Amino acid sequence: MRGAEPRPYFFLSYAHTPRNDPKDKDPNLWVERFYRDLCAHVLQLTSLPAGVPAGFLDQHMQPGEGWQERLAESLAYCRVFVPLYSPRYFLSEQCGREWYAFSSRAIHNQAARNNGSQMSGIVPALWVPVPPRQLPQPAERLQFNHATFGDDYADEGFYGLIKLRYLRDQYERAVYLLAKRIVKVAEQTRMPEGDPHQDYASVPSAFGPPGPARQMEISVLACARSDLPADRAPDCYGPAQRDWNPYHPKSSRPLVDHAVDLVRNLDYQVRVGDFETEAERLLGSDRPTAPGLLLLDRWALDVPHRRELVRRLGEVGRPWISVMVPWNRDDPDSGRRESELRAVTEEMLEQRSEQESGHRSHGGGVPTLEAFSQELPGAVKAAERHYAAHAETFPPPGEGGGIPRLLLDGVGYGSTSDSVPPVHGKVHDKGGADDGEASEGEDPSNDREP
Repeated sequence: MRGAEPRPYFFLSYAHTPRNDPKDKDPNLWVERFYRDLCAHVLQLTSLPAGVPAGFLDQHMQPGEGWQERLAESLAYCRVFVPLYSPRYFLSEQCGREWYAFSSRAIHNQAARNNGSQMSGIVPALWVPVPPRQLPQPAERLQFNHATFGDDYADEGFYGLIKLRYLRDQYERAVYLLAKRIVKVAEQTRMPEGDPHQDYASVPSAFGPPGPARQMEISVLACARSDLPADRAPDCYGPAQRDWNPYHPKSSRPLVDHAVDLVRNLDYQVRVGDFETEAERLLGSDRPTAPGLLLLDRWALDVPHRRELVRRLGEVGRPWISVMVPWNRDDPDSGRRESELRAVTEEMLEQRSEQESGHRSHGGGVPTLEAFSQELPGAVKAAERHYAAHAETFPPPGEGGGIPRLLLDGVGYGSTSDSVPPVHGKVHDKGGADDGEASEGEDPSNDREP
């Protein structure tokens, strides 16, 4: 970090609420109050030295400070990520970037360990309750039981607890329990540091567009231990093609498992298959059923049948299948046949020289797991874009309505003589604040004690 910049214990990620009127008070002041209360508890529950902040909140950034650089650093070094759920949160690209940047650290941590535990380092908090159907895939998979912080908290969220006077005891309890959870997760996960110099502007969002879950097919074309070339060591392989782990020993699990986690972190549902087994389905149709990602092992191209499959992929025009080609130069076997296998790969994928022909890894392949993780979002985005351009479209069911035409009094259906039915019922004015609610004029920075 720059100089002796302190590293935050947790990162509070939240969606800014805009003012309805420039004269209104900042509606995010209540988030600031909640953040200060949470920091106070974390400081009491830890042995953080003086000057080390318990948390990070973007409201505390100084004028003129490089906000992208500061966010990248805080997300790279914080020990716990606390997303503050609200209906706005999962519509915010900024919040989605923060989620992806932090959770990628957890995915790399999983790749480097040999045990099966999966600790995300993410502790969600409710600002306003969000219906489960509105949660994107990354949030849905957390399966966090908010009722453990109290039924009132699960029903109202921190915003309801902090605004309603009769729920202030429940607010204090929920904030304290959240702080305890943050400290517990920080001690259990010991999250490795991320890259503080990453280009934050290029970080993708972990949240897809609203609507049905997006699909992505990941295929593997690789060797298995039973069909390795004579001069290839078995260390990176297993009984099946999908066991291929080209970045062994730095990575402890198959590459496809790492890719699945990254793609799910981009809010996709993922299907995994063997390219060789499913080639006819993937290459035989002119219309895609889903965007795809092919993980290609150059050593597999020693087999003529597999070379032909890759050639067909390059020639028949399937740009919605992105091709990634890992090539670990630290592998002792890589040097002997690198130029030969690279030339074969380039020949098979020669038709993919144009951008519109589909994504593929260029040059000498993807050298490291970190480089693979950086390239994957672009490969997924390219596959999604080509899929949208080539997929079959279906009109909505039903006969359809009339064609709108310009009327004398506007755009609509029918003629100008059509009567517009009146709207019946009473129009209700907004009443004042409930007696149990803190008034809008109350300063959230004031202490609650009389």
